[in-house]
Amino acid sequence: MKGKKYVDSLKLIESAKQYDAAEALELALKTAKAKFDESIELHVKLGVDPRHADQQVRGVVILPNGTGKKVRVLVIAKGAKADEAAAAGAEFVGAEDMLQKIQTENWFGFDVCITTPDMMGLVGRLGKVLGPKGLMPNPKSGTVTMDIGKAVADVKAGKVEYRVDKTAIVHVSIGKASFGKEKLLENLQTLMDALIKAKPSAAKGTYLRSVAVASTMGPGIKVAYRM
Repeated sequence: MKGKKYVDSLKLIESAKQYDAAEALELALKTAKAKFDESIELHVKLGVDPRHADQQVRGVVILPNGTGKKVRVLVIAKGAKADEAAAAGAEFVGAEDMLQKIQTENWFGFDVCITTPDMMGLVGRLGKVLGPKGLMPNPKSGTVTMDIGKAVADVKAGKVEYRVDKTAIVHVSIGKASFGKEKLLENLQTLMDALIKAKPSAAKGTYLRSVAVASTMGPGIKVAYRM
Protein backbone atom coordinates (compact mmCIF):
# COMPACT_ATOMS: atom_id res chain seq x y z
CA MET A 1 0.00 0.00 0.00
CA LYS A 2 1.31 3.43 -0.97
CA GLY A 3 0.82 6.26 1.55
CA LYS A 4 -1.57 9.16 1.01
CA LYS A 5 1.28 11.62 0.32
CA TYR A 6 2.70 9.35 -2.38
CA VAL A 7 -0.74 8.91 -3.99
CA ASP A 8 -1.29 12.69 -3.89
CA SER A 9 2.14 13.21 -5.47
CA LEU A 10 1.30 10.83 -8.30
CA LYS A 11 -1.67 13.04 -9.23
CA LEU A 12 0.76 15.87 -10.03
CA ILE A 13 2.61 13.82 -12.64
CA GLU A 14 1.63 12.62 -16.10
CA SER A 15 3.25 9.18 -16.08
CA ALA A 16 3.78 8.96 -19.84
CA LYS A 17 5.10 12.52 -20.23
CA GLN A 18 8.78 13.44 -20.46
CA TYR A 19 9.36 16.79 -18.78
CA ASP A 20 12.23 19.17 -19.40
CA ALA A 21 14.80 19.02 -16.61
CA ALA A 22 13.74 22.26 -14.84
CA GLU A 23 10.05 21.26 -14.87
CA ALA A 24 10.86 17.74 -13.66
CA LEU A 25 12.86 19.12 -10.73
CA GLU A 26 10.05 21.53 -9.87
CA LEU A 27 7.67 18.55 -9.69
CA ALA A 28 10.19 16.53 -7.66
CA LEU A 29 10.32 19.38 -5.12
CA LYS A 30 6.51 19.46 -4.93
CA THR A 31 6.49 15.73 -4.19
CA ALA A 32 9.12 16.05 -1.42
CA LYS A 33 6.54 16.13 1.37
CA ALA A 34 8.37 14.25 4.11
CA LYS A 35 9.20 15.90 7.43
CA PHE A 36 12.94 15.65 6.70
CA ASP A 37 15.00 17.34 3.96
CA GLU A 38 14.62 14.75 1.22
CA SER A 39 17.40 13.98 -1.25
CA ILE A 40 16.68 14.48 -4.93
CA GLU A 41 17.98 11.53 -6.91
CA LEU A 42 18.87 11.12 -10.57
CA HIS A 43 18.38 7.74 -12.24
CA VAL A 44 19.79 7.19 -15.73
CA LYS A 45 19.30 4.00 -17.75
CA LEU A 46 22.19 3.62 -20.19
CA GLY A 47 22.47 1.65 -23.41
CA VAL A 48 25.46 -0.36 -22.23
CA ASP A 49 26.04 -3.97 -21.23
CA PRO A 50 27.80 -3.78 -17.83
CA ARG A 51 28.89 -7.42 -18.12
CA HIS A 52 31.54 -6.27 -20.61
CA ALA A 53 34.60 -4.49 -19.21
CA ASP A 54 34.71 -2.13 -22.21
CA GLN A 55 31.16 -0.94 -21.48
CA GLN A 56 31.64 0.02 -17.84
CA VAL A 57 30.62 3.56 -16.98
CA ARG A 58 32.30 4.85 -13.84
CA GLY A 59 33.83 8.09 -12.73
CA VAL A 60 33.71 11.02 -10.36
CA VAL A 61 32.40 14.54 -10.65
CA ILE A 62 32.30 17.52 -8.29
CA LEU A 63 28.75 18.84 -8.09
CA PRO A 64 28.92 22.68 -8.14
CA ASN A 65 26.49 22.96 -5.22
CA GLY A 66 27.62 19.88 -3.27
CA THR A 67 25.31 17.09 -2.14
CA GLY A 68 23.94 18.60 1.06
CA LYS A 69 25.19 15.58 2.98
CA LYS A 70 27.82 15.71 5.70
CA VAL A 71 30.48 13.32 4.44
CA ARG A 72 32.58 11.54 7.07
CA VAL A 73 36.05 10.80 5.71
CA LEU A 74 38.46 8.08 6.89
CA VAL A 75 42.06 8.41 5.71
CA ILE A 76 44.49 5.51 5.99
CA ALA A 77 47.93 7.08 5.92
CA LYS A 78 51.08 7.60 7.96
CA GLY A 79 53.43 10.45 8.84
CA ALA A 80 53.14 13.68 6.88
CA LYS A 81 50.24 12.34 4.81
CA ALA A 82 48.27 11.60 7.99
CA ASP A 83 48.94 15.18 9.14
CA GLU A 84 47.82 16.47 5.74
CA ALA A 85 44.58 14.51 6.03
CA ALA A 86 43.83 15.90 9.48
CA ALA A 87 44.58 19.46 8.32
CA ALA A 88 42.20 19.02 5.36
CA GLY A 89 39.35 18.07 7.70
CA ALA A 90 39.23 14.26 7.62
CA GLU A 91 37.19 13.01 10.58
CA PHE A 92 39.23 9.83 11.09
CA VAL A 93 42.94 9.35 10.37
CA GLY A 94 45.09 6.34 11.12
CA ALA A 95 46.74 3.24 9.73
CA GLU A 96 46.80 -0.30 11.19
CA ASP A 97 44.79 0.92 14.19
CA MET A 98 41.83 2.05 12.03
CA LEU A 99 41.94 -1.10 9.89
CA GLN A 100 41.89 -3.22 13.04
CA LYS A 101 38.90 -1.22 14.33
CA ILE A 102 36.99 -2.05 11.12
CA GLN A 103 38.00 -5.72 11.31
CA THR A 104 37.45 -6.40 15.01
CA GLU A 105 34.62 -3.99 15.87
CA ASN A 106 32.79 -4.11 12.52
CA TRP A 107 33.06 -0.31 12.55
CA PHE A 108 31.77 1.63 9.53
CA GLY A 109 31.27 5.12 10.91
CA PHE A 110 32.55 6.77 7.72
CA ASP A 111 31.20 7.46 4.22
CA VAL A 112 34.42 7.59 2.17
CA CYS A 113 37.80 5.90 2.66
CA ILE A 114 40.90 7.52 1.15
CA THR A 115 44.40 6.07 1.27
CA THR A 116 47.90 6.48 -0.09
CA PRO A 117 49.21 3.92 -2.64
CA ASP A 118 51.77 2.54 -0.15
CA MET A 119 48.95 1.55 2.25
CA MET A 120 46.86 -0.32 -0.34
CA GLY A 121 48.53 -3.63 0.52
CA LEU A 122 47.05 -3.40 4.03
CA VAL A 123 43.72 -1.86 2.97
CA GLY A 124 43.31 -4.51 0.26
CA ARG A 125 43.09 -7.23 2.92
CA LEU A 126 39.76 -5.73 3.97
CA GLY A 127 38.40 -5.81 0.41
CA LYS A 128 35.76 -8.40 1.34
CA VAL A 129 34.20 -6.10 3.94
CA LEU A 130 34.85 -2.69 2.33
CA GLY A 131 34.01 -3.71 -1.25
CA PRO A 132 30.35 -4.74 -0.79
CA LYS A 133 29.67 -1.49 1.08
CA GLY A 134 31.19 0.63 -1.70
CA LEU A 135 33.93 1.83 0.66
CA MET A 136 37.00 0.30 -0.99
CA PRO A 137 39.47 3.00 -2.11
CA ASN A 138 40.08 3.03 -5.85
CA PRO A 139 42.49 5.05 -8.03
CA LYS A 140 39.68 5.61 -10.60
CA SER A 141 37.58 7.42 -8.02
CA GLY A 142 40.55 9.45 -6.76
CA THR A 143 40.55 7.75 -3.36
CA VAL A 144 43.99 6.15 -3.77
CA THR A 145 46.32 9.12 -4.11
CA MET A 146 49.37 10.89 -2.73
CA ASP A 147 47.46 14.18 -2.91
CA ILE A 148 45.54 13.45 0.29
CA GLY A 149 44.68 17.07 1.09
CA LYS A 150 43.03 17.65 -2.29
CA ALA A 151 41.20 14.30 -2.16
CA VAL A 152 39.67 15.15 1.24
CA ALA A 153 38.80 18.69 0.12
CA ASP A 154 37.14 17.40 -3.09
CA VAL A 155 34.97 14.93 -1.17
CA LYS A 156 33.96 17.65 1.28
CA ALA A 157 33.17 20.00 -1.63
CA GLY A 158 30.65 17.59 -3.16
CA LYS A 159 32.59 15.04 -5.21
CA VAL A 160 30.36 12.10 -6.05
CA GLU A 161 31.12 8.80 -7.73
CA TYR A 162 28.80 7.50 -10.43
CA ARG A 163 28.83 3.88 -11.46
CA VAL A 164 26.56 1.81 -13.67
CA ASP A 165 24.93 -1.10 -11.82
CA LYS A 166 24.16 -4.61 -13.10
CA THR A 167 20.92 -3.37 -14.71
CA ALA A 168 22.78 -0.59 -16.61
CA ILE A 169 21.35 2.15 -14.37
CA VAL A 170 23.29 4.95 -12.66
CA HIS A 171 21.74 6.22 -9.40
CA VAL A 172 23.16 9.42 -7.87
CA SER A 173 21.89 11.94 -5.34
CA ILE A 174 22.15 15.45 -6.81
CA GLY A 175 21.35 17.37 -3.63
CA LYS A 176 18.62 18.12 -1.11
CA ALA A 177 15.12 19.48 -1.62
CA SER A 178 16.16 22.58 0.35
CA PHE A 179 18.63 23.48 -2.45
CA GLY A 180 15.81 24.71 -4.66
CA LYS A 181 15.37 24.18 -8.39
CA GLU A 182 18.28 26.27 -9.72
CA LYS A 183 21.03 24.63 -7.68
CA LEU A 184 19.63 21.15 -8.36
CA LEU A 185 19.48 21.93 -12.08
CA GLU A 186 23.17 22.97 -12.08
CA ASN A 187 24.10 19.73 -10.30
CA LEU A 188 21.96 17.64 -12.69
CA GLN A 189 23.51 19.21 -15.78
CA THR A 190 27.05 18.76 -14.41
CA LEU A 191 26.40 15.07 -13.75
CA MET A 192 24.70 14.49 -17.12
CA ASP A 193 27.62 16.15 -18.93
CA ALA A 194 30.00 13.79 -17.10
CA LEU A 195 27.90 10.73 -18.00
CA ILE A 196 27.76 11.74 -21.67
CA LYS A 197 31.54 12.28 -21.77
CA ALA A 198 32.00 8.85 -20.16
CA LYS A 199 30.15 7.05 -22.98
CA PRO A 200 32.22 3.95 -23.84
CA SER A 201 33.23 3.67 -27.51
CA ALA A 202 31.94 0.06 -27.41
CA ALA A 203 28.38 1.22 -26.56
CA LYS A 204 26.11 0.91 -29.58
CA GLY A 205 22.66 2.37 -30.26
CA THR A 206 20.92 4.83 -27.97
CA TYR A 207 23.15 5.71 -25.01
CA LEU A 208 20.67 7.60 -22.84
CA ARG A 209 17.75 5.16 -22.67
CA SER A 210 15.82 6.96 -19.94
CA VAL A 211 16.40 9.73 -17.40
CA ALA A 212 14.30 10.31 -14.30
CA VAL A 213 14.41 12.33 -11.07
CA ALA A 214 12.68 11.56 -7.78
CA SER A 215 12.65 12.76 -4.21
CA THR A 216 13.55 10.17 -1.53
CA MET A 217 9.91 9.36 -0.81
CA GLY A 218 8.34 10.52 -4.07
CA PRO A 219 7.56 8.93 -7.45
CA GLY A 220 9.88 9.00 -10.46
CA ILE A 221 9.47 11.80 -13.00
CA LYS A 222 10.69 11.22 -16.56
CA VAL A 223 13.09 13.77 -18.02
CA ALA A 224 13.45 14.52 -21.73
CA TYR A 225 17.24 14.60 -22.16
CA ARG A 226 18.98 14.51 -25.51
CA MET A 227 22.69 14.19 -26.18
